[in-house]
Amino acid sequence: MSNALVIVPTYNEKENIVQIIQAVFAQPKDFHLLIIDDNSPDGTASLIKVSQNTYNNGTETKLHLIQRAGKLGLGTAYIEGFHFAINNGYDYVLEMDADFSHDPRDLNRLYLACAENGYDLSVGSRYSSGVNVVNWPMKRVLLSYFASKYVRLITGIPIHDTTAGFVCYRKQVLEKIQLDRIKFVGYAFQIEMKFLAWKYRFKITEVPIIFTDRTLGQSKMSVGIFKEGFLGVIQMTMRSWFRTFD
Repeated sequence: MSNALVIVPTYNEKENIVQIIQAVFAQPKDFHLLIIDDNSPDGTASLIKVSQNTYNNGTETKLHLIQRAGKLGLGTAYIEGFHFAINNGYDYVLEMDADFSHDPRDLNRLYLACAENGYDLSVGSRYSSGVNVVNWPMKRVLLSYFASKYVRLITGIPIHDTTAGFVCYRKQVLEKIQLDRIKFVGYAFQIEMKFLAWKYRFKITEVPIIFTDRTLGQSKMSVGIFKEGFLGVIQMTMRSWFRTFD
């Protein structure tokens, strides 16, 4: 059995899902894959089930699928995936998007940063060595870049790409963080997870990546997501003043 699980949340990703499954299993590391689908009306889950016939057999289940009743939010999808990973004995848990904005070949680098280099959390970072983003409009690049700057200013967290969704956790991080107390459900969830890992004094590193905007399917980004992050970071920081992190 593999010691590492890749979690991919999906909603209407039929254009990408089969290719992303193939790309994850093509890596030199024997990753397992959990896809959490929020009842995609485009038939994403049906394509995953067909792929399960290829990658699962009587001795090993490599491709897992959780189907949820509806669109319940990115954060809740990952939390459900984290519980699955812990309950099924995975030592390393990775997050990535389904749209190839995260290069599956970088999964190995994130994994090795934790498994061989001793880090508890590795972050696939767009901004630790300049700005490494391809095909995004300049407005969105600036918004993302300065959002991370804003988070660093408010929280003090020493991470350049605080909103990154391409990461690897040691399971000890997920066991320590009280997952059911996580407040955010949108992309600000990524900020809160990194913030709590830092507050609990886990070792964090950034692994430079090149982020490429999706070419197929539709982005799930919205103004509400950015609003949640902007206001929520202040609330999150203030709440931490009244918590102990032992």
